[in-house]
Amino acid sequence: MSAARRKRTETPVQSDVVSVLGEDGTLDPKHDPGLSDDEVLRLYRHLVETRVLDERFVALQRQGRVGFHVGSLGEEASILGSAWAMREKDFLFPCYREFGAALMRGLPLQKLVDNMFGNANDTVKGRQMPCHYTARNIGWASISSPVGTQITHAVGLAWAAKIQKKDLASLVYFGDGATSSSDFHSGLNFAGVFELPVVFLCRNNGWAISVPVERQTATRTFAEKAVAYGIPGVRVDGNDLFAVVSVTRQAVDRGLAGEGPTLIEAITYRMGGHSTSDDPNRYRESEALESWAARDPIERVRGYLAKRGLWSDDDEKALRSSVEARFREAVAIGERTPPPRLETLFDDVYEKVPWHLAEQRAALLRGPRAPTHG
Repeated sequence: MSAARRKRTETPVQSDVVSVLGEDGTLDPKHDPGLSDDEVLRLYRHLVETRVLDERFVALQRQGRVGFHVGSLGEEASILGSAWAMREKDFLFPCYREFGAALMRGLPLQKLVDNMFGNANDTVKGRQMPCHYTARNIGWASISSPVGTQITHAVGLAWAAKIQKKDLASLVYFGDGATSSSDFHSGLNFAGVFELPVVFLCRNNGWAISVPVERQTATRTFAEKAVAYGIPGVRVDGNDLFAVVSVTRQAVDRGLAGEGPTLIEAITYRMGGHSTSDDPNRYRESEALESWAARDPIERVRGYLAKRGLWSDDDEKALRSSVEARFREAVAIGERTPPPRLETLFDDVYEKVPWHLAEQRAALLRGPRAPTHG
């Protein structure tokens, strides 16, 4: 048994919940990630951008202008903090709530909006439902709806990187519901055995659509599931931006040092519905939101900045106005952009189009057309 493997199997699950940002706005030096004021300001702007866009996308869906949206209300710190902690060259494997992290890593807002409309400029050419985009150029894997399938994809990339001796790590997002999937077991087991540089980030937001946590697992925590795979399990306050950055950095550093993967349980709460197709009032009491609203991850960072004299109400107003203006412009462009061309049905299936698909494409383009409606 290697020294790294012995160290890994002897690593206990961290039972305490890591937190950094105190109620008084101070940072615990034990886990302080050492973010500069400029870094915190940049992160805060992305947090607010994510929240504002969430609100606007929901309104757009309610108006019937787009068909679907999956929000991240209340979970922004666990998403953006972990993405921030990864290096630019590392790959992120999202589920569907992480659009804020994609924007932070460089996805243009226009591309996100184009995906909502499924138009000709959509990265997936209108083949997927909204919120299911891809952006390989920023290390962002394609999103798909089946629960947990991204876990094994993240493991596959990390394994390939290790075989090819590439300096790469992967971060995969999933909810508490995905821990009941076979991909969760396969992914953690494989990554543990082969000591791969993967950060498994489970956002424990209380609900798998309408299934509460207590119906999802009999274990006290999700982090302790790491024991079965011989890897560390860490619990973190998912509404504490600083704590999320800290534990994710430690996890990726550990992976790149050849010490294998880490399972992080980010404890947060889904303040909205599972999606715009869901009504959470049918299965949870509104009172459940009160204690979590008091721990709003964005308000906590704003309080920290205000105490240091780095943020004001005028700054907040200007930022929100800027985001809303960019959103309106992107929507206007997205709505007037035509749908994808018919022949794009055959794109991105093979690296080189095989003869039989080339023949089918030619036959389709020669054939009759369904009437268009302007």
